[in-house]
Amino acid sequence: MIQPSTVTARPPEATPDGSDSAAFKPAYPAPAAEPTQSAIEGIRFDFNHGARVWLPDGQGLRVRLRDSDTCNILFDSKDTARQVQSAKHYFIRFKIEVLRGDTVVFTHDYDARDRPVLIQFPVGTLGDTLGWFTYAARFADLHGCRLTCAMSALIIPLLQGAYPHIRFIAHEEVRAEEFYATYSLGLFFDDEANRFQPCDFRLVGLHRTAGYILGVDPAEEAPQLAVPDTGRPIAEPYVCIAVQSSTQSKYWNNPFGWREVVRFLKASGYRVICIDQRPVHGVGMVWNHIPHGADDATGDRPLAERVNWLRHAAFFVGLSSGLSWLAWAARTPVVMISGFTHPTNEFDTPYRVINYHTCNSCWNDVRHRFDHKDFFWCPRHAGTDRQFECTKLITPEAVVAAIRRIPGFTEGLTAATLVP
Repeated sequence: MIQPSTVTARPPEATPDGSDSAAFKPAYPAPAAEPTQSAIEGIRFDFNHGARVWLPDGQGLRVRLRDSDTCNILFDSKDTARQVQSAKHYFIRFKIEVLRGDTVVFTHDYDARDRPVLIQFPVGTLGDTLGWFTYAARFADLHGCRLTCAMSALIIPLLQGAYPHIRFIAHEEVRAEEFYATYSLGLFFDDEANRFQPCDFRLVGLHRTAGYILGVDPAEEAPQLAVPDTGRPIAEPYVCIAVQSSTQSKYWNNPFGWREVVRFLKASGYRVICIDQRPVHGVGMVWNHIPHGADDATGDRPLAERVNWLRHAAFFVGLSSGLSWLAWAARTPVVMISGFTHPTNEFDTPYRVINYHTCNSCWNDVRHRFDHKDFFWCPRHAGTDRQFECTKLITPEAVVAAIRRIPGFTEGLTAATLVP
């Protein structure tokens, strides 16, 4: 039996407040105890977490697995085998052959049309789920399957009404024995053998990795949100911001950054609405506060309320965290301030702010393994005066320059701008 190596799937990125999952844990329900599809002579098979084939005892049968797209033989048991599971768990168009001697007695080509397929998203990951979901929808359209998506119950209402042909359930509702095939999306840091992803997510981008795992076009596409428009929350022109995140390396660590940008926006005639979950967040001796001058719309509010704030905002200013992905999904212009991720990591925005004159992009450097338990993770400069310089050296002037490029920003702009 071919067994995959143990790989930690980090329940990644952001919950609605931008905070990480508290600990490593099994991210997905396990597959059914035995393959779900029956064939001749007591043979059972499925494609739940790779190709799985069980053979009856004493029949002298063996298994061959092929990749129908590359025409490679992936596995060929030379002796009789009782159970076989492929080493690869991402999408492959497998061909299963069961042989007695050199005679093929059963063959099955992967075909998900009109069959139930499960795609699993880690719980507690707002940004990643939004970034990955359209690839799951693309898979359903490509294969004509009856797709079920398992994800956080908090996120389901954002998507369910916009995708009536897809079934949405929470992880605890998964009945693994129902499915012909199962695929699990995640960030697999330790997958050196590429068992769970065909290529390292740090090389292709956080969201596009789902396209590669599912074998669909990796071009990015924002999901549709099924959130009713309840109208403008306030009459005045406003901008939404989110300043909190799950690790200090994601914060904008310039000590004057938010203060100066909020002053600039208010002097330009905008109210500034902070939509983080927490007004204060941090660890130990370091605590990050809502910027002075911002209106406080933080708290345990429904995601639909945040979507409504974003839809009517002139634009959004944030970090590499879940609320930036929510703004992207809401079709709000996003000014993203990030130095620890490379721009390929997130969705494309013409208002990305990064400083290439300093240390940057450690998150996407495969030589550095992100430690989500270390709030002060800085793999190159921890404990030195260069720690977090990737965002310390992003100036408020650079962010203001990106804001000024947003179409329509100058309409009604006052003369009293406090940042040149």
